[in-house]
Amino acid sequence: MARIVIIGAGMSGLAAAARLATLGHRVTVCEAGPTYGGEVGRYERDGYAFDTGPTLLALPAVYRDLALKTGKEPLEQLVALTPVEPESRHLFPDGTDLVLPNASRGGVAQALDTAFGPGSGERWSEVMNRARTVWEATRRPLLEEPLPADPTPLHTDPYPTAPRRGLARLRRTPPHTVAGVAATELGGAGPTALLYEYALRFGLDPRTAPAGATVLAYMEQSFGVWYVGGGMRALADAVFRRCEQRGVEFHFGTAVTEVLDADGRVTGVAAGERRFEADAVLSARAEDLPATRPGPARLTVLLALRGERPPGTAVRTVVHAGDSAAELRSLFDAAEFPRNPTVQVHRPDDPALAPAGHEAVTLTVTVPPGAAPEGYPEHLLDHLAAAGLDLRDRVHWSEPLAPGRPQPLPSLAGAGGGFLSPPNATGLTGLYRIGAAAHPGGGLARAGMSASIVAGLVGPA
Repeated sequence: MARIVIIGAGMSGLAAAARLATLGHRVTVCEAGPTYGGEVGRYERDGYAFDTGPTLLALPAVYRDLALKTGKEPLEQLVALTPVEPESRHLFPDGTDLVLPNASRGGVAQALDTAFGPGSGERWSEVMNRARTVWEATRRPLLEEPLPADPTPLHTDPYPTAPRRGLARLRRTPPHTVAGVAATELGGAGPTALLYEYALRFGLDPRTAPAGATVLAYMEQSFGVWYVGGGMRALADAVFRRCEQRGVEFHFGTAVTEVLDADGRVTGVAAGERRFEADAVLSARAEDLPATRPGPARLTVLLALRGERPPGTAVRTVVHAGDSAAELRSLFDAAEFPRNPTVQVHRPDDPALAPAGHEAVTLTVTVPPGAAPEGYPEHLLDHLAAAGLDLRDRVHWSEPLAPGRPQPLPSLAGAGGGFLSPPNATGLTGLYRIGAAAHPGGGLARAGMSASIVAGLVGPA
């Protein structure tokens, strides 16, 4: 039995603690804050409740595996988990209204043909087929295994070159980016904005993100998205309970100030005057990570609405930017808050989140780090209204949450390795990195994957 200290009780810390305790180790978690869950937070007021971080679960297989490996119970026995149908509704500046089915690539193609004209679905499907090649090439090294000791093969983007037809054969080869894929393989403002949204949601600039980032759209449309009953915080509660069942010891309000070592090997951590001895330390602290390319932040606006959720309302509606090019320039070139940005509107059909007869809604926007301009949340409501989604008369109260630190980007192949996250192993024996800022990168599913990878590196007691 090894003594293991985990720094941080975010989702990666909880998942790693449950896995390592199940493997027979004595696990202690030190958390600087007052509670667990990290970005998977909760805000409650006047009977309304909101997720303050992720709102939907992608790749639920990550947490299904965690549930089975740490307790031999399916995830569905720990939380109420249901597929979201439809997967999303998209409102575009020209008035186009696109509804996408969940986990149905054929259904997506049909929806695009209806919204954008014949052939749109076929072109999108061809892009997704090439994105599947990326998935098959990178699934293991970028999601399931430690970063290779020699990551050079991942410096090349595995997105295959599309066949060039007609006049396209005379054009110069475009940059191998998401924007290049959209320009040469999709055509049309609507499909382009749809592809861009997947990149923006993860904090990626479509103009510089490698073409292989199309795998983000492929993964969601192939494996679907899921809603956790009671909100995503219920998932954090379930993993925390599993940790308690496995004997994990938690110390909240305990900020680790130093990782202790001797002779090149970790020996424990210091939290002020307190010392915790350890044979291995897993850290999600920014101090234990090398400098990485920061992404933009996320602005969240919580809306307590009067009146019932209209029947047939999509759980997720995306209102696309009034001017996509202007949004990218504002966000990535000028570091300014976009005037009419792409907005995700989260409207779960969950009576546990609002008083009877009322609705809890969350808006999320990709923005630069820092304070929002005065009146920006109100402007977002005007922007939604102009797109045909007017919530203004129903607002009982609203609560904007200040954008946090830049969001970690997902690990991606290509761009000379510029989108690879720091490896889990460090130069200090026994010290490992976990969390969204370490391999395999940002996102709730990847945080869970980092825990699984590091538990494998530590091994059983």
